[in-house]
Amino acid sequence: MKIFTAAQIRACDAYTIQASAIRSSELMERAAVKCVTWIKDNCPKDTLFVVLCGTGNNGGDGLAIARLLHQRGFGVKAFLLRINKDLSPDCNANLQRLQAIDKDLAGIVEPDTFITDIPAHIVIIDAILGTGLSRPVQGWVAAFINQVNLLPNKKIAIDIPSGLPADIIPDKEAVVLRAQHTLSFQFYKRTFLHAESGSFAGDIHILDIGLDKTFISATPTQFKTIDPEDVAAIYRPRSPFAHKGTYGSALLVGGSYGKMGAITLSSKAALRAGAGLVTALVPACGYEVLQTAVPEAMCMTSGERALEKIDGWENKNAIGIGPGMGTDVKTAHALAAFIDSCKKPIIVDADALNIIATQQELLGKLPKGSVLTPHPKEFARLFGENTNSMIQVDHARIQAMRYNINIVLKGHHTAVITTEGDCWYNMTGNAGMATGGTGDVLTGIITGLLAQGYEPHTAAMMGVYLHGLAGDLAAKDRSQESLVAGDIIECLGKAFLTLTVR
Repeated sequence: MKIFTAAQIRACDAYTIQASAIRSSELMERAAVKCVTWIKDNCPKDTLFVVLCGTGNNGGDGLAIARLLHQRGFGVKAFLLRINKDLSPDCNANLQRLQAIDKDLAGIVEPDTFITDIPAHIVIIDAILGTGLSRPVQGWVAAFINQVNLLPNKKIAIDIPSGLPADIIPDKEAVVLRAQHTLSFQFYKRTFLHAESGSFAGDIHILDIGLDKTFISATPTQFKTIDPEDVAAIYRPRSPFAHKGTYGSALLVGGSYGKMGAITLSSKAALRAGAGLVTALVPACGYEVLQTAVPEAMCMTSGERALEKIDGWENKNAIGIGPGMGTDVKTAHALAAFIDSCKKPIIVDADALNIIATQQELLGKLPKGSVLTPHPKEFARLFGENTNSMIQVDHARIQAMRYNINIVLKGHHTAVITTEGDCWYNMTGNAGMATGGTGDVLTGIITGLLAQGYEPHTAAMMGVYLHGLAGDLAAKDRSQESLVAGDIIECLGKAFLTLTVR
């Protein structure tokens, strides 16, 4: 799914109105119907609502929602905050329509006044400010939103929580309404997908309000979400006449004394991701560990307690390097020599990233199309600090294009950034995956997919999606609290099965 800026969304609205020969009020009504349908399906029939409306088009949405809820038998009252002297035309029209039914259905809240007596069981619908917000909320409106945030009531935001910009992370001091649910029209907003701002929106529900598909298809954007349909289109089912050589040979390089678990998880994950053959290159202290824990993999050794040489990779289809590798001086020299020699795309994770961060010249020597999988702190060591996670993603886009590499910037909505600067936000995964070893599993999955002939950027996209989906399946069976990295590997098969049934 494409992610549009607020300006692109406004242009899409305008194009839809013109192309469909409808009035803007009709598009607003369409959006309100979709919201009320969701509310009806997700709230008990005896739920009472207070709808807080601004004077712009978001307020018009709220007034239309209040009317439709009333017509469907819900108890509801709208309050229009007199933010501006004049209402937008569609907001004014919906106020008149609501008052024509019953003047008591809409109250006016004058500046510097507040609503303090909303019983806790009443659901608050937020339609105060929309995506047209161009500056931080201040003054009375900010105080009003702060007061609403103190209320224990359940809150549902229409399109976007009031005070939240669509395209930038707000300052830490910014006033934003905190909702449990956000009913977003047609698209995700980028701020929904970042930790600093996404928490304000709660659970996101995308409502298709029928915006013009031609405009959506023809309008370019470098920001998208990874959806099941995208991964199903990438996925290549196995041929019944295939053999293990058909699905490539993967090499996982890593491990050091006390850190053999990481490379063990990566090797298992590469096998579960479908690689035909998997070999692990580890120091001698890990030989028995690998041979015992992953009998399906072959094992080579280098050094005693840390890797001293990286070889045996020339005939491999994919190489993943870094899990548990440590940063021993000999290991760092071995990595530098390997990068100097290797010309095929590689997967770089964990300590391999940390070594490169101390030898910046290695960045320019990485094979073109390689996939780096840093978490935010590893990224900062490589490329410098950023003030927030959205700026970090934009910085990653610049670095991916600069070095002709793919970057998997890990997080709640992991961003897969291609060599062209395209950014794909992943929508699978959960907080239970915030546990040791899950990144090592991801490295193994992407390496296993690369071994099978998937292009580096598609291996990254598919790997991130399946990794998160397997985590979701594991959490469903075992809870987020008890989830461990090995559970993700065990659930990879179920994740693949979701692709085969489409």
